[in-house]
Amino acid sequence: MRHLDVDGVGPVSRIGLGTWQFGSREWGYGDEYADRTARDVVRRALELGVTLFDTAEVYGFGRSERILGEALGDQRSSVALASKVFPVAPLPPVVRQRARASAGRLGVDRIPLYQVHQPNPLVPDSVIMPGLADLLEDGTIGAAGVSNYSLERWRKADAALEPRAGRTVVSNQVSFSLANAAPLDDLVPFAETENRVVIAYSPLAQGLLGGKYGPANRPADVRRANRLFGTENLTRVQPLLDVLRDVADTMSTTPSQVALAWLVNLPQVVAIPGASSVEQLESNVAAAELDLDDAAMSALNDAARAFHPVGTVRSAVDAVRERLGR
Repeated sequence: MRHLDVDGVGPVSRIGLGTWQFGSREWGYGDEYADRTARDVVRRALELGVTLFDTAEVYGFGRSERILGEALGDQRSSVALASKVFPVAPLPPVVRQRARASAGRLGVDRIPLYQVHQPNPLVPDSVIMPGLADLLEDGTIGAAGVSNYSLERWRKADAALEPRAGRTVVSNQVSFSLANAAPLDDLVPFAETENRVVIAYSPLAQGLLGGKYGPANRPADVRRANRLFGTENLTRVQPLLDVLRDVADTMSTTPSQVALAWLVNLPQVVAIPGASSVEQLESNVAAAELDLDDAAMSALNDAARAFHPVGTVRSAVDAVRERLGR
């Protein structure tokens, strides 16, 4: 497994594990998944060298953190655990209290990476970041990150944290995939220049990039609410999927693995796909070892930039789901 060394966090695997589905009901995995499969997935991830495990206080209303902490067992303090605070009333005492509550659910004294889950449109980072600075100072967290931040807001978070803590905001976790490639043009160059990390969630666009779905075969689960799985977008995405399949055929691998490899072949990018089974986890992790040559990267970049989904006005449900997780 390839890694990035992140200041305050330690070695971070280029492919991590996202745990939104741990304890959440909307994916329909049920209690057996939480009680057995989730634990099997985490334990296999550890065996394969995964060190980055991402969760949040709002995933399953804390249940994801508990399941993850229990599954990690005595290794929970030796991996790059990442959690998030949802920025409701994000005053410093509230941020401090909620970070310690997350640490308690995870079963650790220190959370290596603690992130602001999304920008608060009413509360500036000059109010939010002092709470994270306090947590850095007392050792409750190892590093501060953000999620769903624009480059401009990331810079503002930096400006609010660094004078107080002497530390930068090391990461920005965003929706990033071949089907949503906007971070290529601003966040990735910034991360490369400033030695930061872009954490890609929904790196397979909720399965869109696996090539299984098309206009005549839409998913029957929660993804029907996602604008990418509308009939028009499933038509528009076919040229991108054709390029994915061509590269995958050349490398004797799968479109999903190529889509993940594209991300982790970019500078300072790691990906955190979820996994519904041990087999899916193993397939995801194997993508970290794929080297894409310049021709493949260029073809994928061009195909990603040429994909323009319709439906710029999303449903409220779709918008909230994207902000909260995968």
